[in-house]
Amino acid sequence: MKKILHISSSPKTENSSSRKLGQEIIKKIIAKYPENSITEYDLTKKQFPHLSEFQISSFFLSPQERSSTNNVAVKQSDEAIADLQDADIIVIEAPMYNFTITSSLKAYFDTIARSGLTFKYTGSGFLPEGLLKNKKAYIATASGGIYSQGELKQYDFATSYTRFFLELIGIMVVAIFRSEGQAIIGQEKALQNGIESIKIE
Repeated sequence: MKKILHISSSPKTENSSSRKLGQEIIKKIIAKYPENSITEYDLTKKQFPHLSEFQISSFFLSPQERSSTNNVAVKQSDEAIADLQDADIIVIEAPMYNFTITSSLKAYFDTIARSGLTFKYTGSGFLPEGLLKNKKAYIATASGGIYSQGELKQYDFATSYTRFFLELIGIMVVAIFRSEGQAIIGQEKALQNGIESIKIE
């Protein structure tokens, strides 16, 4: 059985291209892996707070050292990491807002970036080693402009950061699917192009 973690981050709901594209990715995964279970994270409903000093300090305490308030501070992070550890396939919808990801997705990433749980420092290089092995991810994004190529490519901080972060914690990004150029060719056509590009490995 394939365990799928599906993360939505667009503030939009019914009219969100990244949500629609993400759902199409999920459909294709289900068609390839009929035996599956899906865990849904809608970050507009399951919200992660911006990090506080107390939460950060709680992360670095061992379970034996934590007080009851420390345990409350790490509970949501522990649960989110457990869902990631349990997943085989991750689908992340990362629409572009002001050239980067939504603040809700950034807050989620900050919550799951935990030394000793999702990555570890090795002392042998600049980047830490990711601990979430044998997992693959698909990224769905949407944008008004075309950022996969051309002069705007260098300004795509949404998918480049999402890919970097996932790979940093050990997750292999196998594909990025785009509903792009919505301000140029229209939302419907851009979404259709994105859907037609979906291939599941």
